[in-house]
Amino acid sequence: MSFEKVNNLQVYYEIHGEGETIIFLHHGFGCSKIWKAIYPQFVAQGYKVVMYDRRGFGQSEPGNDFQNFYESDRYRPESLEELRIIKETLNIKECHLVGQCEGGVVGVDYSVKYPQEVKTLTVASTQCYSEIPMTELNTLKLVNKFAYLEPKLQAKVIEWHGENAEIRYDQFAKYGGAYGMNYFDLRSVLPLVACPTLVLYPDRSSIFNVEQSVAFYRHLSRGELAVFPKCGHNTYDQRPEDYIRTVLDFLMRSVKGNDQNVTPNMTCLA
Repeated sequence: MSFEKVNNLQVYYEIHGEGETIIFLHHGFGCSKIWKAIYPQFVAQGYKVVMYDRRGFGQSEPGNDFQNFYESDRYRPESLEELRIIKETLNIKECHLVGQCEGGVVGVDYSVKYPQEVKTLTVASTQCYSEIPMTELNTLKLVNKFAYLEPKLQAKVIEWHGENAEIRYDQFAKYGGAYGMNYFDLRSVLPLVACPTLVLYPDRSSIFNVEQSVAFYRHLSRGELAVFPKCGHNTYDQRPEDYIRTVLDFLMRSVKGNDQNVTPNMTCLA
């Protein structure tokens, strides 16, 4: 459990285990703590796991201009630089990336910009494109105030962000971050992802419909698709055993080169 200075701000990270490196990228409401039920199984299978809190999330410093940063076009490129600096600091040359929701956008962008550094990419519950501006989508799909959340969800946000929980949630639920404020669309960049990529999706997310997963998968040259039935948006939380098993199976086959010359898969887990 350590901190690294990135652009003069302290970024929190953790390292567990030994072996090939997997970097877990949290979603747009949480921090590295979302992986607490997930990462030990990867360590047990011989992987080194790295998790970190992006700027302004969890234990990482936000900086004085975080609100403006979060809503600016700097967010996506600077999120890549943050990941690059973490990798360089830890002397990680190649890695597997696993991104949940907004973390998947960071993973896609990084895989396109630094293809030689990413062995595989897993994206879970990540939006492919929006049909309406994100300002409207957030208003329609999200509880827009921390005060209106169910007590159980409030407790989770407090666990992730401590005394800043209400401020952070109200900011994240408005708009901004990797998904931005206007129309969001990954379809033009997905064909540039060169590594094997697993698209993991729930069939009944309250935010993005399952058709997003098919669009995501169809634009990848080395893609696989796994759909979890009767599962809501936070797949890692609702189906942790399936999440772990599916990602481990994908990593094993991809590292062995078994994804070559195989027709891309769509899988529905019973």
